[in-house]
Amino acid sequence: MPDKIEIRTITKKELSDFLVEKGEKKFRAKQIWEWIWKKTITNFEEMNNIPLKIRNFLNENYKFETIEEVSSQDSSDGTIKNAFRLHDGHVVEAVLIPSRSRTTVCVSSQVGCNLACRFCATGKLKMQRNLTAAEIFDQVAWANKLSMKIFDRKLTNIVYMGMGEPLLNYDNVLSSIERITSEESLAMSPYRITVSTSGITKNIKRLADDNVRFELAVSLHTASNTKRSELMPINETQDLGMLSDAITYFHQKTGKRITYEYLMLKGINDSIPDAIKLAKFCKIAPCKINLIEFNSIDSEYKKSDMEIMEKFANHLEGYNLIVNIRRSKGKDIDAACGQLANKTS
Repeated sequence: MPDKIEIRTITKKELSDFLVEKGEKKFRAKQIWEWIWKKTITNFEEMNNIPLKIRNFLNENYKFETIEEVSSQDSSDGTIKNAFRLHDGHVVEAVLIPSRSRTTVCVSSQVGCNLACRFCATGKLKMQRNLTAAEIFDQVAWANKLSMKIFDRKLTNIVYMGMGEPLLNYDNVLSSIERITSEESLAMSPYRITVSTSGITKNIKRLADDNVRFELAVSLHTASNTKRSELMPINETQDLGMLSDAITYFHQKTGKRITYEYLMLKGINDSIPDAIKLAKFCKIAPCKINLIEFNSIDSEYKKSDMEIMEKFANHLEGYNLIVNIRRSKGKDIDAACGQLANKTS
């Protein structure tokens, strides 16, 4: 018998063709599709309006490669971090972040990461594999259910800022977003989804050519090539000149404003000359800048003092730039930006 196929990798037409081949009606495909993508079930037995014979057909030919919750940690600020075991034993993490008016999930797109950014705990892990679109979708479905249960509201925002580099898992990331935003599924607005990249310039341009509607964030962290190469090895092959060109192309094709993520590191990138260089770089396209508080990991870096961060922000605002200082959430459970290190075994 051939191996079973993960049912969430096939199209609705392929499902419909399969059912017709078995002598069933086409409308059953729509019912099954709704169970999978709108009701987010991961067990054929739960499809209680589908005849047993069809469920048996499905079970004989298809499978769900589900994620399994293996641990959950609650932060004092309301943030929740969950670790999920994948079907092959690997573990990834996702974080649900509540605020007064929204709940945001930070999802992972890879098991580990091969970019080795010096300030990131995930970058210290060995890259294992890309997540499938379904594995990414499952993190969002989990967060949506948890948000309804705990905060009595649906999930409002998604950020692809967890473990891994999303644009090195391009097809699966875009496929997951297509499913998340589909009217036949969770029907979330693409404008409430942000994909963050360390600067995969070729795929930033590819996003533009694909005319994506979600938001793009770039992990910049410095506008100095020398410093960026020290912090982010990717800059050695895709430097600020190439990144500038890709961002300009993206804005020209989509009309979208870019978000820059800028991690404030004490004595490294938080001086006024650093702010001047950043302001100059940011003039290439409309943007906003998030100044991010550094979260402690096992590294030589320290977070900038809040007074320094405020001075840095004020200087940038003098160039008519939109600047936000982001205070970290979930630090006490290693759930904040840069801290996802998959400590669950």
